[in-house]
Amino acid sequence: MKLNFLFFIVFGLCYYNVFSQEKKIENLDEIILTSNRIEVPFSENSRTIYVISSEDIQNSTANNVADLLQQFTGVDVRRRGVDGMQSDLYIRGGSFDQTLVLIDGIKTENPQTGHHTMNIMIPIENIERIEIIKGPAARIYGQNAFTGAINIVTKKTINTQLTGELAYGSYHTGTVAVTGGINLKNSSHQVHVSRKVSEGYRYNTDFENRNVFIKSKFNTSSTPIDVIATFMDRKFGANGFYASPKAKDQYEETQSSLVGVSTSLSSNNFTFKPKIYWKRGQDMYEFIRDKPEVYRNLHITNKIGGEFNTTLDSKIGMTGFGVDVAQVFISSNNLGDHDRTMITCFLEHRFSIFNEKFDVTPGVALTYYSDFDFHAFPGIDLGYKVSESFKVYGNMGYTYRIPTYTDLYYSSPTTVGNINLNPEKALSEEIGAKYISKKFTINVALFYRDAKDLIDYVKEKEEDKWKAENLAEVTTKGMETEVQYRFDLSGFQQKFNMGYTFLEDNILEQDLPFSRYSLNSIKHQLTANFDSQFLKYLRQNIAFRFVERPDGTSYNVVDFKLTAMYKDLELSGMFNNIFNTEYTETNLVPMPKSNVLFILKYTFK
Repeated sequence: MKLNFLFFIVFGLCYYNVFSQEKKIENLDEIILTSNRIEVPFSENSRTIYVISSEDIQNSTANNVADLLQQFTGVDVRRRGVDGMQSDLYIRGGSFDQTLVLIDGIKTENPQTGHHTMNIMIPIENIERIEIIKGPAARIYGQNAFTGAINIVTKKTINTQLTGELAYGSYHTGTVAVTGGINLKNSSHQVHVSRKVSEGYRYNTDFENRNVFIKSKFNTSSTPIDVIATFMDRKFGANGFYASPKAKDQYEETQSSLVGVSTSLSSNNFTFKPKIYWKRGQDMYEFIRDKPEVYRNLHITNKIGGEFNTTLDSKIGMTGFGVDVAQVFISSNNLGDHDRTMITCFLEHRFSIFNEKFDVTPGVALTYYSDFDFHAFPGIDLGYKVSESFKVYGNMGYTYRIPTYTDLYYSSPTTVGNINLNPEKALSEEIGAKYISKKFTINVALFYRDAKDLIDYVKEKEEDKWKAENLAEVTTKGMETEVQYRFDLSGFQQKFNMGYTFLEDNILEQDLPFSRYSLNSIKHQLTANFDSQFLKYLRQNIAFRFVERPDGTSYNVVDFKLTAMYKDLELSGMFNNIFNTEYTETNLVPMPKSNVLFILKYTFK
């Protein structure tokens, strides 16, 4: 494993401080993890979950969610291009179709393809925290949470202020952004508007990205009603992004919209949380830019849904039950026009026994899809609190993913879908332990997944078209460990994170001579981050990541951020890939070498 010398220096400094500091660190607020039904403190949850706080986000070397998630172990974000313009999200060796993204608990999956999962990412300025839920989550969130889920929690309110941002950097990349908030007598409102442009780091990788985010809270003095609305418009050259690396003139435009309304009603030991939402996606792809007559796809998807969840706290524990009803539509010149009704019922109960040292949470998700059979997916979480700081846990559950419309109906000169596909299914198991104190946190987990009916593209003869089939059975085993340490130095708080993931996949069934299924998940992944401050007006952050794939290819990348602060003015320099590493993350698309972005922010209060 080749590591840069700078990383050893950073680690050495952190190691010294871990064992030499004796100053008291202030208590950290106990985070209540967001759940549509049963909500428990982070330290009491019996699953592997990592929380990225707003402080972590603000101080990180990333300026978008895709780059941010890369800095945490077990999460594999494979980018095409820069600034999160197009990226795929993987957790624990799953596929980009097997990870669910939620915004304030609203499911944002795209029925066309998982390639669009990251298109709905909201501006990091409006994020309170990000919860990374690893392992089977179908019992909690429903389908698509096959290997895990990412829940983005937006800020409840922001101070009455207005922040302007200007940025400029390599490849003539520029940003103009405004974020504002106002708190009134019985309501609060926040707005973000931004535009990013770039000429691109190589031929046909230019882009334009426009974001609008609005969140309002009404009736704050009694029963608050939250309204969220976001719109993202992306236009970008897609040199080698899809098809073949030789396809240099590809072009894509995507739009993502989300509108949601939610509230919470409580009475004694009873809580009812309804929400309704609408999500729209649009994807326009040209094989040759500005020549739609050669090959052009246009897909428009809509999802209208409502989720109604209830929690009942009683002498025998906490019961959560709810129903999620949604209708999805797609209109496409390639995939056709289709619609689907989805109904999922949830039931779970948390027992706390033996003086609340031992917790058991069994549950089940019952699903109905108008174009698939009825399915039931049970699961169970177990935990034992050895002490106030130390807990061991385990969980097991069935999970699933229904085929996307691309899997079912796609047609091109080389590839066809299959309307007879069955949902992918898996049984996942996990055991782990975590230690949480004011200064030090460590989490270790071992996991195993047996997945069946995985969708593969196969053919019998070389001249045949690739066709989607339920063929592959794959077992995945692995381990993860995460360490976080906070310490005080010279009156300022420092923070160090390190994580390691090992994965091993094994294909048990694959009979046809030609298969497109490629096990290209992470085999070894090491991430580290040191967020430090030694002077009043200066803060720095350095992030390191090492990735090795099963075929032996590997790379390590170091990013650095330096921020100067004076009153309401902030100037940052982001220095990415400072050692000029040559690497690809997916589809043989080369990532940029060393590049820089300077950001100027001023807050009017």
